[in-house]
Amino acid sequence: MNSNKFSSSLNRRSILKALGLGTASGFLGIAGGIPSLKAAGIENKVHNAGLPPLKIRSVKAIGTAPQGANLVIVKVETTEPGLFGLGCATFTQRAEAVVSAINNYMGDFCIGKDVDNIEDMWQSFFVNSYWRNGPVLNNALSGLDQALWDIKGKRANMPVYQLLGGKSRFAVDCYAHADGKSPEEVSDNVQKYIDQGFQYVRIQQGGYGSLYLAQKPDFKDAGFGILSDDFMDENAYLQAVPKMFKEVRKRCGESVELLHDTHERVQPMNMINMCKKLEEYNPYWIEDPVTPENMDWFKQLRASTTVPFAMGELFNNPNEFVGYMADHSFDYIRCHLSQIGGITPAMKVARLGEFFNVKSGWHGPGDVSPVGHAAQCHIDLAIWNFGVQESIQFSDKLIEVFPGTPILKRGYLYVNEVPGLGVDIDEKMAAKYPINNNAGHWTIRKRDGTIIRP
Repeated sequence: MNSNKFSSSLNRRSILKALGLGTASGFLGIAGGIPSLKAAGIENKVHNAGLPPLKIRSVKAIGTAPQGANLVIVKVETTEPGLFGLGCATFTQRAEAVVSAINNYMGDFCIGKDVDNIEDMWQSFFVNSYWRNGPVLNNALSGLDQALWDIKGKRANMPVYQLLGGKSRFAVDCYAHADGKSPEEVSDNVQKYIDQGFQYVRIQQGGYGSLYLAQKPDFKDAGFGILSDDFMDENAYLQAVPKMFKEVRKRCGESVELLHDTHERVQPMNMINMCKKLEEYNPYWIEDPVTPENMDWFKQLRASTTVPFAMGELFNNPNEFVGYMADHSFDYIRCHLSQIGGITPAMKVARLGEFFNVKSGWHGPGDVSPVGHAAQCHIDLAIWNFGVQESIQFSDKLIEVFPGTPILKRGYLYVNEVPGLGVDIDEKMAAKYPINNNAGHWTIRKRDGTIIRP
């Protein structure tokens, strides 16, 4: 026998013997213990070279509104001086409730825990209040989750996307927002974005539901509701959208990808009829075609039209995606990262989507903080089934409050290539723009005053 093979054979037998795998008494070990690899002459170098245990020292909420929308950030400080993580917990319509949940409940839950055990903390916080989380607690959890990933990246001296598998693309392709009061004005704005390098543009005519087309709100004349309630004329909107698509395609060509958001404001059968008219204009996606209460209509939607759909902005529980992905109900995952609880569940949803040819399209409006946008971008860079990312124009004030904000250049978002999520916060600057208790204006009615569900 070759001496090297003989030596290897002896080493294997020695290890097995030392581990006690050769006999029953050895398997049980002396006094019930299991021998270590060190007893077999093997050093556990991975453990010895690993990072030292690190605990959560404090957690708090930081509220700020430098660009108008209420933003909430979770800051997690560790027992290593100067090492902290940031996460986005923004539920702008109920910002103060999220701040309260973080400051009054989260500390008791996580202070003293190991910062590395992200999955364990996510699972335990998700059920810690017994009833499954709604948007307030899920946003609080998202802030904690993102902050822990930020810390893990800093500890590993890597950007978070490296911890998620590395880059699948060089940057994050984004869509811009083109609006206008007429198809011609929308077309002009689309062309401006094309000239800036955008290949994807969302088109809206007068915002969600084209509210300016609604001419006679009878409920206001009758003194029903309150003055700030909005009015939508569904029929006027349904007629306007195909005309808008036709004009934009005529003037801007076929190469630009066009998106449109219905914001769940149209009755399912009307949505089917409208989408049939839109097929010839080849939309990239139609977003949120039905309300959460009407999800069963997706079977008929799919059977009636070939228009691609993006869905999930109002989903709270990550499990809500599973059945619809398996049924190929929609084409793009349109969820709000902080709404479903952060990076940890979003990665699971994204990985699931890969098996069913469902791509990502995370919700990224102005009421997502730069920390949240960065978290989305790190996921976008890593996953294979990326679709497109919503973009916003970051104001100078926002960038001043959040150093390291992702950079938008020729239709692509670039993350700050530093360890963690790459975004910091200037707390003194943030304090100059306090949040408020403005719940937002999301009450929309029909002509007779009936509530339209968004």
